[in-house]
Amino acid sequence: MDRIGVVVIGAGVIGRTHIDTLTRMSGLRLAALVDPAPSGRALAESLGVACLPDVAALIDSGLAQAAIVATPNETHLPVSAALLRAGIPVLLEKPVAESLDSARQLIAVADETGVPLLVGHHRRHNPIIRAAHGAIRGGLLGDLVMATVTCSLAKPDDYFQAPWRRSKGAGGPLLINLVHEIDLLRHFFGEIAEVQAIASHARRGFPVEDTAAVCLRFAEGGLATLCISDAAVGPWAWDLTAGENMARFPAHRVPAHHYAGSRAGLSLPDLLLWQPPGAPDWTQELQPRPLPVSHGDPYEAQLVHFADLVRHGGTPRVSARDATANLIVLDAIRAAAETGQRVAVDLSALNREPETAFNSGRGS
Repeated sequence: MDRIGVVVIGAGVIGRTHIDTLTRMSGLRLAALVDPAPSGRALAESLGVACLPDVAALIDSGLAQAAIVATPNETHLPVSAALLRAGIPVLLEKPVAESLDSARQLIAVADETGVPLLVGHHRRHNPIIRAAHGAIRGGLLGDLVMATVTCSLAKPDDYFQAPWRRSKGAGGPLLINLVHEIDLLRHFFGEIAEVQAIASHARRGFPVEDTAAVCLRFAEGGLATLCISDAAVGPWAWDLTAGENMARFPAHRVPAHHYAGSRAGLSLPDLLLWQPPGAPDWTQELQPRPLPVSHGDPYEAQLVHFADLVRHGGTPRVSARDATANLIVLDAIRAAAETGQRVAVDLSALNREPETAFNSGRGS
């Protein structure tokens, strides 16, 4: 296969990030856009590619060897299912779906078709995360005991002009942003057993939260706390420190994630390992050293992995099933925030049949 023709569906902010990334990839090319809006058509014209009104037209056109789905959450199931049933591999932006039942339906379609479906938790492809995962799983920190993660994102008012960003089941920092942090904590600690949470919409007054504090207990041991807000000013957020997307976000030189183990600590994204000179002892000064890493663009690395799946098949680094586990945790967090109670995370839901079978072969 020569350069893979990739169609981007949805020309919003994240869709344009993928479009920009495709222009830097030697083995991939932008084949077309799917976006009914005038801005989408104008962008396609400026890029010299076709702009199609919907996924049905795309499938009929035969232009796509692979597709990136960057549409609103509630469309992820119909759009991705139609593509998979047409034999078109999919890179689907997170979250995997707007609801657990939709996610289970999508898992069923992916299993049924066997066509590659990669969910876009791009941080897993970041060399910083891969180095941190290697250090944690390699025992440099000992047993993970606790973590603290901060995510302060002061989003401007015009960000919320899109109604879905203010709507339950689609908007709010728990679903839009916290899903990344949950994915990384599961990646590092293993599965989450229980959650507690408090949420507030006092700053913006939208139906969805603007701020939340979350406590997590992991099945293999360890606790973590997460504080997140899209109305709080501060540089302490992965997006504002990691330098993953310099066109959109600055890269402040401060850590936003802290992991403490029985032998050492690790901060991210600076990849600074803190070790005692001997046995752990709080009266002894810790010795910091940066872990080695070859920096790279996680969006590019994600597309390299996607291209390999398109050409050769194999197991996606983040499957629909794996991404659905994140959704189950988020549902538990929302339930905990609403009830004020501890909520157990029930991953057995991954193996249940969806309440509704998705039968349509077309999406739009």
